[in-house]
Amino acid sequence: MSFAKDSKLEIIEEQIEDADCGQAFLSALLHACGTITRNSESFYVDLITDFKEIYQYIESLVERLYGEKLTLDISDDHIINKTTYYRIRFPKEISMQVLKDCSIIDSNGQFNLGGEIDSNIIADEETKKAFLKGAYVGCATSSIKLSELGSRLPTTGYHVEFASHHDAYLDGICQVLKCFNINSKVAIRRKIYVLYIKDSESIKDLLALLGATKCVLDLSDEMAKRELRNTVNRQVNCINANINKTVEASLKQISAINLINKKIGLESLPEDLQEVAVLRLANPQESMEELLALSTIKLTKSGLNHRFRRLLKIADLLKE
Repeated sequence: MSFAKDSKLEIIEEQIEDADCGQAFLSALLHACGTITRNSESFYVDLITDFKEIYQYIESLVERLYGEKLTLDISDDHIINKTTYYRIRFPKEISMQVLKDCSIIDSNGQFNLGGEIDSNIIADEETKKAFLKGAYVGCATSSIKLSELGSRLPTTGYHVEFASHHDAYLDGICQVLKCFNINSKVAIRRKIYVLYIKDSESIKDLLALLGATKCVLDLSDEMAKRELRNTVNRQVNCINANINKTVEASLKQISAINLINKKIGLESLPEDLQEVAVLRLANPQESMEELLALSTIKLTKSGLNHRFRRLLKIADLLKE
């Protein structure tokens, strides 16, 4: 199961009891995935969604608000890219009233599906939260993937987005999010408008606001795992870099010592250089610190380095 679906399931665990909040939720949902079909006799209001679990939640909410049940239609005609879409139909008897209550239709009978959000629908903090819940459930997706194992962390980033054919609707969501200090941006992608949030802390704030507490904890745990992995990787890379430098320096020193031994013999060197030359030949893989620990030479790391530089200089002169 995806992180987005997990968060949606958690959001709908708690029923909305307040009528105004219920209408704000329905309004956002209709703007997000609603359709209105008209014919000569009447019109139909549907929700088209791939989130089947929303049906019982909406049915319960509509029954409390209007005393009517919904119908669910599952059709192969709605399978797109291997995703099955479900049609949730509102009863004709209440469709007009639902649209009016949700500010989807005005007093002149003009539809505003996907348009600007009526400020009366989101008049206070609680209705704003309910509206965001409906929008998230209706059209939000996420690229977040949680780790199955601590050693198998995914490389995807943190990304939540709301998609719509209507930029006015997403601009409205953007303004509501700002009321809760959550920043988002709206862009267009292949003729579809997208509101996206990429900052992990902002995503956690959004999920907490919507009531997806467990997902907030899961995301925090994921962030901690990734940070630990990145820290370990940086440390390993640093260690590997130091090992490579030690190996390269050792090979260069051994090559110089062998050249000196071949050309003039190590016995021709001053005693202090003979000591470090023999020490290096006997311990080809050790670092400077390890050489000092193995030897009886009373030197600092800087002093040992200085003697090796003198050996390298002698070798360079012998090459000429």
